[in-house]
Amino acid sequence: MNIPKVSVVGAGFVGTMTAQRIVEHDLAHVVLVDIVEGMPQGKALDIAQSAGIEGFDVKITGTNDFSEIRGSRIVVVTAGFARLPGMSREELAAKNGKIIQSVTERVKTYAPECILLMVTNPVDVMTQLAWKVSGFPAHRVVGMGGVLDSARYQLFLAEELGVAPREIEALVLGGHGDSMVPVGRRTTLKGVPVGQLVKPERHQAIIERTRYGGAEIIGLLKTGSAFHAPSAAVFVMVEAILRDSKRVVPASTYLDGQYGIRGCFIGIPVKLGAGGVEDRYEIELTAEERDALRRSAERVEKTFNELRVT
Repeated sequence: MNIPKVSVVGAGFVGTMTAQRIVEHDLAHVVLVDIVEGMPQGKALDIAQSAGIEGFDVKITGTNDFSEIRGSRIVVVTAGFARLPGMSREELAAKNGKIIQSVTERVKTYAPECILLMVTNPVDVMTQLAWKVSGFPAHRVVGMGGVLDSARYQLFLAEELGVAPREIEALVLGGHGDSMVPVGRRTTLKGVPVGQLVKPERHQAIIERTRYGGAEIIGLLKTGSAFHAPSAAVFVMVEAILRDSKRVVPASTYLDGQYGIRGCFIGIPVKLGAGGVEDRYEIELTAEERDALRRSAERVEKTFNELRVT
């Protein structure tokens, strides 16, 4: 049996939990990479020691040597600084840009045929940077964001309506986080638009809570950021690619005229399969939603252009 290989760059909370989810589902062999000596090795060994309990057969190893990502089908990049309380995504971009440039150059050297799945925040900006540095075709560079924002939106709506989160079908487009664009008519409870079920003022409050969902967690934790839900969102995307399931999810992808946006990575519905981003879908939006999506893209492009990366 030809078991694929996935490398996860960054052995922090998001990277480690992503690696754990992948091996616990017997999806791929995993290489956990980090520059901190001993950390990826220790975390990988800890996860590996649960194999007899969890019942998985794939292998997980940790390393400080980037050359060990050779042959990876997917490289997931979570490396970088986490956002601190009060820090804007633009400030975070300045800190993480050089890290992502360095990581991407190494991925290009050792795993030139991989699909790059970007998680480091601000994810839309970092995805565009990785695409530019790698020289990979756009379909092999994709960012996680929309899956997570949609899941947060699902939860908060479900709590308001007193139903299970899985009963809500939510769609969030645009930049990950505070410039997201929820699509109200496409967010439904068993086909019924939630706008018909939730009072406008409550719906707007839920949208705002979703928009700042990551910041809310950062404020509570004080010294960390979200990792449980982000790693679950990454796993969904990794699984869709490795199993060629053709799953449609909102993700950060290169737009070449869709929605009137060109030359920018932003969240829209995409089909994920063995080839990476196999299709991009342009759905009907209201004038207000389309304007909000364009503003979100302009913010991503502005932040990208301000990066001090050579």
